[in-house]
Amino acid sequence: MVISVLSGKGGTGKTTVVAALSKLAKNIIKVDCDVDAPNLYLFYKGMDIEKKNFYGGKKAKINKSLCIQCEICEEVCKFGAIKNWSIDLFGCEGCGTCTLVCPQHAIQLVDEKTADTFITKTDKGIISRAMMEIGSDGSGKLVTELRNNVKRFIEQDSIVILDGSPGIGCSVIASITDTDIALIVTEPTKSGLDDLKRILELAKHFETKVMICVNKYDINYDMTSQIENFTREKNLFVVGKIPFDKMVMESVNTLRPITDFVDSPARKAIEEMWVRINSLMKK
Repeated sequence: MVISVLSGKGGTGKTTVVAALSKLAKNIIKVDCDVDAPNLYLFYKGMDIEKKNFYGGKKAKINKSLCIQCEICEEVCKFGAIKNWSIDLFGCEGCGTCTLVCPQHAIQLVDEKTADTFITKTDKGIISRAMMEIGSDGSGKLVTELRNNVKRFIEQDSIVILDGSPGIGCSVIASITDTDIALIVTEPTKSGLDDLKRILELAKHFETKVMICVNKYDINYDMTSQIENFTREKNLFVVGKIPFDKMVMESVNTLRPITDFVDSPARKAIEEMWVRINSLMKK
């Protein structure tokens, strides 16, 4: 079973939900697909048991011994990445045009390391995550690599939870592809509803079963009602409504899942949501 926890925008409480569900589920494997801002691992004490270089793209490189300084490459570079016979690695997009026009074949594309990938072993299972290089972009290719890295740990009764990136970009597409359930965390605001509609279109394209969670539902009852009405029209199910809870801030500040706080209203709501999710998964 693979569950992708997604949101149309950042700051909806997606990682808080993932950390809580990871405590409630058994035989759990976690993948932090929010590669631009990975923080799920901070909630767990563990040890990195594997570290690998990830090469996500290519950059042009000039062989100075072959270069005759004809400046043809500078003329054709649409990104302004070549100046004075040198490559600006931050400007280079690895398109390869310069390699085609160089009369001396002095330019070639070389693999660029864009991230380190990790397998971290914790007392609550495996986490697959990445740490990107400065200036690198998150990519669907990197997310796919993180998902592939845990395949050897999956057992028959394993549940894989993906903490996806916000939005609907490449990283999210790689997160929602080939998953059983997309749990979409939204919030009761106009932008929250609009973002929910966008990500639902993505889920529809991939024919992924969708469940909705409304976080901090009690800060705007009118918008929560609008979200519920919208989901009913689309024959979707609001599997959980989490109240605003000041203990969530303490949870984040102390890097402890909200399920560790016995008196937390959010904890109770997430526990009830997990019961509903389990029930729907069996249908």
